[in-house]
Amino acid sequence: MTSSYRINYQLRAHKRDPLIEFIKGLLLTPFVLHAKPRKPVLNSSVVPGGLSSGQTSGANNSGGSNTGGGNDDEKNDYQEEEKPMVDANLQRYLEIMKSVEAMIEEHRRKAVKGVPEHSRLHRIVPSVATFFTPLPLEAAFLVANAKHSIAARRFVPPSFNDIRRILNTAQVMAIAPTISLITFDGDMTLYDDGTSFTDSSPLIPLLITLMRAGLRVAIVTAAGYPGDAAKYEERLAGLLRSFQTNKLSEKLLERFYVLGGECNYLFRCGWKKSDATGESVVGLTYIQPESYQPADMLAWRDEDIQELLDVAEENLRRSVSAMNLKTTILRKSRAVGIVPINSGKIAREQLDECVLSTQQRLLEYQQMSGLSKVAIPFCVFNGGNDVFVDIGNKLIGVEVLQSYLGAAPDATIHVGDQFLSTGNDFATRSSCCTLWIVNPEETENVLRELTPLLTFPAEDE
Repeated sequence: MTSSYRINYQLRAHKRDPLIEFIKGLLLTPFVLHAKPRKPVLNSSVVPGGLSSGQTSGANNSGGSNTGGGNDDEKNDYQEEEKPMVDANLQRYLEIMKSVEAMIEEHRRKAVKGVPEHSRLHRIVPSVATFFTPLPLEAAFLVANAKHSIAARRFVPPSFNDIRRILNTAQVMAIAPTISLITFDGDMTLYDDGTSFTDSSPLIPLLITLMRAGLRVAIVTAAGYPGDAAKYEERLAGLLRSFQTNKLSEKLLERFYVLGGECNYLFRCGWKKSDATGESVVGLTYIQPESYQPADMLAWRDEDIQELLDVAEENLRRSVSAMNLKTTILRKSRAVGIVPINSGKIAREQLDECVLSTQQRLLEYQQMSGLSKVAIPFCVFNGGNDVFVDIGNKLIGVEVLQSYLGAAPDATIHVGDQFLSTGNDFATRSSCCTLWIVNPEETENVLRELTPLLTFPAEDE
């Protein structure tokens, strides 16, 4: 039976993060109970209908008192009460963050024993993901409060974005001593949607710093150009030129990778001869799948892949027709999607409808196929102004890189902007630590938090 609750859940669940909503709800209690609006300080000279500063009421005049002195007392009272109120609010918020920190640690202990569902946090937030490191939320809250004055706010409670940034800072603090691999989404993480890496990007020196610190750096992107290094070099032109301008050694450049099509096409950075000029330039070299893909990936049959993409394309066409969207279908060897015509815009709700309906259709298709076919992993995601179905997903992509480069989950972090359930970064939570950002500026901020915490090996380039 379809109920209004079920309809509302279907509409809203994919737009929320349960853990962040849980923490936000906890912080809302002290805000409502204790972060009260400041006392009104009345000044008769500015209150409509009030007395001027030199006048007194008949009642007050008979007692010989003046209202002005009372206002000064109230102002002094407010000044004396303001700082203790902020300090008290801060202490309450810190106590809550410390409690959540302890719940996460208990959840991690239960996970080690193989029973994460027995943790208190799992009972409250059943969809909670794996925590590969502790999260120092109390310390991270202090950092966030210094930037955004959370404890001093009386009318705006701690928000979704406040908590998202606190979780990012806590994760950076926790993983900095052991990190060996950092992966990035492309659009809206390293550069604006649909654009390319420019020479002037403030992220370039930060990425070079990560490489100098011994980290492997990889871009894991949905953009799929089978074996075509030139296409990726075009998108990353500014970054590669900066590598060349800075004369980075081959040893440093070999720490940079690009994994396209979610998990399907791997490239390594390095010096090579330009096809046009014959000069040495920094570019990308394609790595054959047999070198890094596990046996189960290599076993995916092309006919099964194309059949799954046929089902996805059929559903996308049906959705486009039903909602009268002005889009075109883009089919690739391991992906199919819809993109707007003439740089048009598609509403988020329409994009999400395409994603959710296609997810459901493909799951039904695989269930009906049963054991007769290998269930090909896929990813359906809302790209911000398009929808794509990719073969494989970023969970597989990150795991492939971890295996190929020898990085453990607790030493790997993925940075991306699509961590709602309709996004393609969401799946990486099962294989590594994550940072949820919303634009390249936030990526810059988290890297500026991370780089001072890194240790740099004493080695010659």
